[in-house]
Amino acid sequence: MWAAIRDRLRGRREGAPPAATGPAATASPPTGTGPAPTEAMFTDGFLGTRIVEAKLEDVLDDLEIVLLQSDVALPIVEKIRKDLRKRLEGRRLKWGTDLEEAVRRCLEENVRTILALPRPDLVAAAKAKATKPYIILFVGVNGTGKTTTVAKIAGYLRDQHLGVVIAAGDTFRAGAIEQLLVHGERLGIRVVRQQEGSDPAAVAFDAVEHARAKSVDVVLVDTAGRQHTNENLIEEAKKIRRVVSPDLTLFVGDALSGNDVPEQAREFQAAIGVDGLVVTKLDADAKGGSALSATFVTKRPIVFVGVGQGYADLRPFDPEWMVRRLFAEEDAAA
Repeated sequence: MWAAIRDRLRGRREGAPPAATGPAATASPPTGTGPAPTEAMFTDGFLGTRIVEAKLEDVLDDLEIVLLQSDVALPIVEKIRKDLRKRLEGRRLKWGTDLEEAVRRCLEENVRTILALPRPDLVAAAKAKATKPYIILFVGVNGTGKTTTVAKIAGYLRDQHLGVVIAAGDTFRAGAIEQLLVHGERLGIRVVRQQEGSDPAAVAFDAVEHARAKSVDVVLVDTAGRQHTNENLIEEAKKIRRVVSPDLTLFVGDALSGNDVPEQAREFQAAIGVDGLVVTKLDADAKGGSALSATFVTKRPIVFVGVGQGYADLRPFDPEWMVRRLFAEEDAAA
């Protein structure tokens, strides 16, 4: 995302059109060396370059366009613009610091703040729960990779030495049940299922009862992919919640869906209640704005991100990793 912003700012300054951009680089996890304090760019004395209001507005106009093109939702674009204007307007930059660098550093700081919501620790929560099992309900629309995400999280929890059972609650698709059975066999994890067309709440109930009887630590409840505007399927999700009383409800969104992701997350949050987000296919998302927007509009943290097809390619979310990815200096294939 930063490469597109940088090219637009430099294009304006040099009178050249913005350069085309490719997929954003996937940054390595942080090494522990954080950025220098943003305030170090500014000076309260006279020895510095004053930020001209008209020039700042030009920069903010360009920034707004790139953020919108990067699938950042309008409310968050407006907030970022307001915050940057408040932070930069009328101030003096130290010699050697240009406006582009000031915008970059302040924008990074804004994004870091938005992403830094407290995230649930699934492993610690499951181990701490006195009465087993710890129940996680997964919701989302069709095609987001929800069923695969359930299997990946099952593998992650198994690797943390927790017992896991999966409830095949997408009873509208025989393929979804078969998909989970294949994953369960590969992972060595029990999948509780019924016939296609069965009551999903009954499947979830059976899985919870099995886990209680066998002292299994965690139950993961898959559900049918539903459009957030489908009232009947929303009511079904509410029924599952009533029947099994999940400890955690996770919304699964596809990063490639762009501005649909925050809207879907907002609707599920309003109708069912969401505790956290899982964003899939981030490895193929060159823009990065959908994940940022979803956590902003729901005020819920990103818990996991999907960065590939393998079981190990679902990772606990690290805000600093996301900031580094969004603001990579050069665009390159992941």
